[in-house]
Amino acid sequence: MVNWCPRCETALADAEVEYMEREDPSIYVKFRLTNEPETYLVIWTTTPWTLPANVAVAVDPHAEYCVVKAVRRDGNTEKLIIMSDLVEDVLRKGRYTSYEILKGVKGSELAGIEYELPLADEVPVHKSIKHRVYGADFVVAENTGCVHIAPGHGVEDFMLGETHNLPVLCPVGADGVYTEEAGKYAGMFVKDADPVIIEDLQKKGALLSRETVYHRYGHCWRCKSPIIYLATEQWFIKVSEIKDEMLDEITKVEWTPAWAGEARFRDWIENSRDWCISRQRYWGIPIPIWECEKCGRRVVVGSEEELKRLTGLDEIELHRPYVDEIHIGCECGAKMKRVEDIFDVWFDSAVASWATCGFPRHVRSLKGLWPADFITEGHDQTRGWFYSQLGASMIAFGCSPYKSVLMHGFTLDEFGRKMSKSLGNVVDPNEVVERYGADTLRLYVLHANAPWEDLRFSWEEVGNINRALNVLWNAYRFPLPYMVLDDFDPLKYSLTGASLREEDRWIISKLNTTIREVVEGIETYHLHRSVRVLLNFVLEDLSRWYIQLVRPRTWRESDDPDKIAAYITLYEVLTKLSIMLAPFVPHIAEEMYQNLVRGVRDDAPTSVHMNGYVEADPSLIDNELEKDMDTVRDVVEAVLNARQRAKRKLRWPILKVVVAPSSEEVVRACKRLEHVLIAQCNTKSLEVLKPGETWEGLLPRINPRFDRIGPVYKKETEQVVDAIRKMDIHAIKELVSKGSVNYHGFDISSEMVELVYEVPENVFSSEFYGGVVYIDANLTPEIEGEGYAKEIIRRVQEMRKEMGLDIDENIGVMISVQDERIVELVEGGKDFIAGEVRAENFAITVGGVDGDYKKEWDIEGKKLEIAISRT
Repeated sequence: MVNWCPRCETALADAEVEYMEREDPSIYVKFRLTNEPETYLVIWTTTPWTLPANVAVAVDPHAEYCVVKAVRRDGNTEKLIIMSDLVEDVLRKGRYTSYEILKGVKGSELAGIEYELPLADEVPVHKSIKHRVYGADFVVAENTGCVHIAPGHGVEDFMLGETHNLPVLCPVGADGVYTEEAGKYAGMFVKDADPVIIEDLQKKGALLSRETVYHRYGHCWRCKSPIIYLATEQWFIKVSEIKDEMLDEITKVEWTPAWAGEARFRDWIENSRDWCISRQRYWGIPIPIWECEKCGRRVVVGSEEELKRLTGLDEIELHRPYVDEIHIGCECGAKMKRVEDIFDVWFDSAVASWATCGFPRHVRSLKGLWPADFITEGHDQTRGWFYSQLGASMIAFGCSPYKSVLMHGFTLDEFGRKMSKSLGNVVDPNEVVERYGADTLRLYVLHANAPWEDLRFSWEEVGNINRALNVLWNAYRFPLPYMVLDDFDPLKYSLTGASLREEDRWIISKLNTTIREVVEGIETYHLHRSVRVLLNFVLEDLSRWYIQLVRPRTWRESDDPDKIAAYITLYEVLTKLSIMLAPFVPHIAEEMYQNLVRGVRDDAPTSVHMNGYVEADPSLIDNELEKDMDTVRDVVEAVLNARQRAKRKLRWPILKVVVAPSSEEVVRACKRLEHVLIAQCNTKSLEVLKPGETWEGLLPRINPRFDRIGPVYKKETEQVVDAIRKMDIHAIKELVSKGSVNYHGFDISSEMVELVYEVPENVFSSEFYGGVVYIDANLTPEIEGEGYAKEIIRRVQEMRKEMGLDIDENIGVMISVQDERIVELVEGGKDFIAGEVRAENFAITVGGVDGDYKKEWDIEGKKLEIAISRT
């Protein structure tokens, strides 16, 4: 009994059957008892086309059944046999008006009862078949509890038929068309016969109910046609005999995720049947079995050389049709002819792991290469390639052909639907590559989710990954012009001899921590974790933090040790990063490597992909420094939040940042990395309080507590409360510092008031996990002048880019602003601006400007015109 595709006209293995939702008829049919013409067995089926092949009915021998006297709408009655728990549901579907239970019987008591098939006149072969009821353990309390049995069209039906020696009636050809044995239905395709058979049952009064049902039904994996079950002669591998050994062997395999092997694959093997390995096709590997036409003797040929020896032929073509013309002489004197079937393609895949090594022709080739260390495929292969390999290997070698398996998911559309042309939701990978590049697509797939989960494709997320790669590219390109300008030779320097700052040591530590985590993710097949850690390092640690810290150092003189230390650090990070990126974004990694490594070392491996993977250096990892930098970044984030409330852009300095920490660890971090905090917060000063200390810049305010004042002052309570409310700041501070104060003749203790602190005007606060920050956003002429200077620098730098100027090219700058106050504010910062933008000549005026390139800007609501000239 095999799965059969009537369109492809071939058997299918269980693994080749795809289950999809489809609509089918759902009918309840009455089979009249032979000796009791007014009593009927009620069966249910969704495959009316199998009724012409019915030979029996199965019941649960242990269940309770009822003989029910049911009244039809026309007033007539009939007796129905139905499982007790299902009576009301069946009668409701048959629209009976009332019923009476005549008696209850065990299923075992029904065994042996004979009935008449209502289609016996249409299919005459049934007139010579005895139709009986049999007990079967596979019957469950569903529908009617009486199961229609057609041994020629069902697995359990066939097995029941084997047990009771039932005829295997299969009046259907390989093309799914009824044969002459089907009588009236001969020549009809089985599914086309469904409505005809239902109509015949209706005419005979045998149809109790008809509906339609949506259910999961098997389809051919190749052509998507609904399958049928067909009794045919096929070749099988007796998987059932080695099932226990297979289950034991998969426990030795490392599965990712673990449940793929422990649950899904184990369940599949536990429920697997013997493997049908023959197919009725033309193209494929011919089954090498020759069978004698006369005596039935069989020979299994193991190789081309053996076939030549058996036939005496020098040249042999092993493919069809040529191999079909080769005959072997039999001992009985007749000819042996090859069986016409070919192997299931999954049998090809089953032996692939050792066939690619040339085994068994080259026995030594397996040593060191087999079993495979690692294989990967989609989750459908738990019933496909994973299974076929294991089955074949257990038979051939008695062990698993693989040591570890990574099961990956499928790509769906953004709504979680399978992509199909009919839905119009197919995304062509070439379109993604054309729009964003191969590296973007590769990194997106690896980053989106765990490998074993289905991927919901999103153009938006692909775009996000592409932007992340642009950040990577800009981080890589950032130091290159400066290094070239300063003739930096990385071969002359090393990390050990460099005067590294704390931030340099931090990024080196983060680099090695990242390497460790990326390698761990790769080795455990959690590739999404590796990619996410890697991207976080590039985006957050390198680009948005370290490069921002180090940027001012690259503008110094070429021989400045601090600048050289930054170059050494960046070179170390970027070269290691190129190798770390190689498996994930091979093209970008190669470009980086060729420039950074091959560009300075002729003896370096030719390609980044010819290097061994990077290894973390534990001696360079400073966990405390990393933790401190994380704390400082949190403080900076809190300052930025406070700036937003103050409406102060980061380019504008602030007078002061105060950190009120909740622990000594926060104090340590802020003190250790004070220069980082000052630079990143763009503040003129930094104050770090002790844990629990209140910043003296806050304004204390007190509220009277009636519950504490009343018991002390009784009738004078109102006067005391009024005095407290009028208390000036000096009295409040004395109360806070000393715990009590005499005010207007009343002794007031700290217990009589509720103390709260208010933030002064132009001071803004923001919380972070380790405390609170305060920023003093008051504007002074100095602050304003520096703020406008930095705004002008940004605009001039942008104009330099638009003019295509080299990084070291000098210019002349003229600025016109109609506000005399702005001129005065900026005048003191002229030298600073000129140095930052490489201006040999710099002038700011309220008059007109002239130059090679002029542009008007709006800065804080003030109109400025800037002119740049080449010098």
